[in-house]
Amino acid sequence: MKSPFPTLSPDEAALLVADGSTVGFSGFTSSGNAKLTPTALANRAKALHAEGKPWKIGVITGASVGQTLDGALAEADAVAWRTPYQSNGSLRKSINAGKVAYFDMHLSHLQPWLRTGFLGKVHWAIIEVASVEADGTVLLTSSVGASNTLALQAERVILEVNTRHPEFLRGLHDLYEPADPPHRREIPIYTPRDRIGSPVLKLDPKRIAGIVFNDAGDEVKEFDEPTPITRAIGANVAAFLAAERKAGRLPNGLPFQSGVGNIANAVIEAMAQNKEIPAFDLYSEVIQEGVINLIEQGRINFASGTALTLTESVQKRVYGAWNEYKDKLILRPMEISNSPEVVRRLGIITINTALELDIDGNVNSTHVLGKQMMNGIGGSGDFTRNAHLSIFTCPSTQKDGAISTIVPYASHIDHSEHSVMVVATEHGVADLRGKDPVARAELIIANCVDPQYRDLMRAYVKSCGAVHAHCNPDKAFIFHQAFQKFKDMRKATELL
Repeated sequence: MKSPFPTLSPDEAALLVADGSTVGFSGFTSSGNAKLTPTALANRAKALHAEGKPWKIGVITGASVGQTLDGALAEADAVAWRTPYQSNGSLRKSINAGKVAYFDMHLSHLQPWLRTGFLGKVHWAIIEVASVEADGTVLLTSSVGASNTLALQAERVILEVNTRHPEFLRGLHDLYEPADPPHRREIPIYTPRDRIGSPVLKLDPKRIAGIVFNDAGDEVKEFDEPTPITRAIGANVAAFLAAERKAGRLPNGLPFQSGVGNIANAVIEAMAQNKEIPAFDLYSEVIQEGVINLIEQGRINFASGTALTLTESVQKRVYGAWNEYKDKLILRPMEISNSPEVVRRLGIITINTALELDIDGNVNSTHVLGKQMMNGIGGSGDFTRNAHLSIFTCPSTQKDGAISTIVPYASHIDHSEHSVMVVATEHGVADLRGKDPVARAELIIANCVDPQYRDLMRAYVKSCGAVHAHCNPDKAFIFHQAFQKFKDMRKATELL
């Protein structure tokens, strides 16, 4: 393919980016992010640091991205600040060590903030594309995320043309940017299949500084095989949904949203295996390979997301039979995939994973023991707060039973009891809708807490009086710390 723009090596592209720049990168859950230029940027930072010269950038992405971007830059001490969601181990260490200023945010907020200038100037956008034409028309690859807004708002753009992604992907993407208030109108999506935008992105050719060619695959890791615990969680959620449908409380045709990870995969699989749940549509962020399997089985009819997050083998399978998938998949900008307006209108049933939850129904999805950042809130808040039915899942314990995932008082709260409707573990499901604090606690303890912690949890509730939600938070946190060490159960009880 002959480039209509200057062809750059990754090192040449890296030389264009100055210290202190804000750089927006394509990518969402390790799909569709630029790969060669970020690594070259990291190498440049290392070389300059060795000479005693400063070089750091602000990094904006769609969400988590691969090792060649977040990992390489963090290990080179090249990141001054970072937003929004991230999941790289090296970057997480830098954030928790105070080396990187990380601010977490709802994913649906990012693109409006970029357009209004709240995050300041975006000096460079480095975007992976499948093709680029002389008039600046570009075709994205395996994700959208915030790529469209970053590319349109940046002063200059570097394009990584990835020849691994075929040009027949044209039509996979639906790029749409709403007007900003006070001129915003409704987003005209009424079913997950509705298309409202353009299949390609139109850029001013004058802002395209050059092209880097690559043939690197997405850095998507295979998920673990389901375990007895994740299978049990999935089966419990599926049985609950089937019972709600049978009782007439769950209308047919509502789409689903599912988070990312092993539990999410297990839940979607269990829903598909439960024949009392009809085939369904997905309106979500991430289309994982489990979704592809269920499309092939006829259990998922259509999937809308912002990223096609597939391992290399599954991606080849999909691309090799594209005619079978092209009318069943769509990728949107994340402010559309995560739009509260659309989530509420479509009546989405949302299923996300909790890092920790308490007996009031509050969920912590970001911080370990309230202190160490794990990944970020991502889009779980966008979906949960606006869901027709919001469900959170988690195993009842961690560390082989030494730690209870369900605690008396969450050490950090991302989703309050007002948004969390249903919680599920391998032991059962607690439907919290219409329940007062005491009833919520009783349901969660009886149905979801691991048996070895139930008596201790009930003792805590009893010590708090009639409405445990108003128990002293300081006392609850002290109890929480002791409670997390199973050997100190007696000490925890004495604190009551």
